[in-house]
Amino acid sequence: MFRYGPKTLSFDRMRDLITRLPKAELHVHIEGTLEPEMMFALGDRNGFELPFEGVDQIRAAYQFNDLQSFLDIYYQGAAVLRTPEDFYDLMTNYLERAAADGVRRAEIFFDPQTHTERGISFPSFMSGFREAILDAERHHDLSADLILCFLRHRTAAEALETLHQAEDHLEKVIAVGLDSSEVGRPPELFEAAFAEAGMLGLRAVAHAGEEGPPSYVAGALDSLGAERIEHGIRSLEDPKLVARLRAEQIPLTVCPLSNVSLRIVGHLSEHPLPTMIEAGLMVTVNSDDPAYFGGYVGENYVAVASEFDLSEQMVAELARNSILASFLDDDAKEGLLTEIDDLVDSGVAEE
Repeated sequence: MFRYGPKTLSFDRMRDLITRLPKAELHVHIEGTLEPEMMFALGDRNGFELPFEGVDQIRAAYQFNDLQSFLDIYYQGAAVLRTPEDFYDLMTNYLERAAADGVRRAEIFFDPQTHTERGISFPSFMSGFREAILDAERHHDLSADLILCFLRHRTAAEALETLHQAEDHLEKVIAVGLDSSEVGRPPELFEAAFAEAGMLGLRAVAHAGEEGPPSYVAGALDSLGAERIEHGIRSLEDPKLVARLRAEQIPLTVCPLSNVSLRIVGHLSEHPLPTMIEAGLMVTVNSDDPAYFGGYVGENYVAVASEFDLSEQMVAELARNSILASFLDDDAKEGLLTEIDDLVDSGVAEE
């Protein structure tokens, strides 16, 4: 449960606290960190002509009506990623930005099918991702691993085939996930792929309850063995599911600015995050696809802290939740939790 602290800090002091708090980012798609400037640079490097005249035109296109309208441009942008160097640069840029936001642990989604269907081999993107992660771990005080996602708008057979292709390239991959367009694609369709991934020693997470109904959340838990639910905001529509999520403390990786950008909620003030907190759910704050949705993880923390007048204790509890919900071992978790407590107890947040 959240511990309600004293009156909130000034904006600048809250932003400073958020930056200094050790935190984990558990819901970020690496392809969704492709900033327009990098998109053009990689397009030029690879001789790939984008259907945009410049950065401003790309940003103007980032006005989405729903999840599908975002995915259309998301896959279009990913087409510039061709070589190991491209994937290295993409991952490096994200991890440097995450480190600046106080991220000490990142568990990062990637979509192999987005690349293999373009003829990009597993060694090309995996070598770039791994090298960037190892370099970042050497130069920044963070650790990172990858989560291989199956595209749910593709078939279950294709998910299995993707897993088979990945088997020789699983270094730094800790889990499998399920993403892309949710409506009409219940998690039960992918039960076989998740079962086989489990036999390979991979953990399981799944997108559910963003656009899809609460039954998709239950299905991800029961059919896929998901240990975390990505988004999960529509869980609130089912009181029995809420009671289960609370009792089992199943983490929900909430992405507030994403939900606004994709019109899941009309305005941040309407976001269910406070209701989820009040319900005793294990919620975390994340960025999703920050290059497209206008905010990395620190900006998401700042936005919800400001909008909902959160106290420093509540913001610290969100950071604690992110560490507890991560796939770090218990010793690493304990070390980061102690850092959070020491930071808050030191009085750094006091006016």
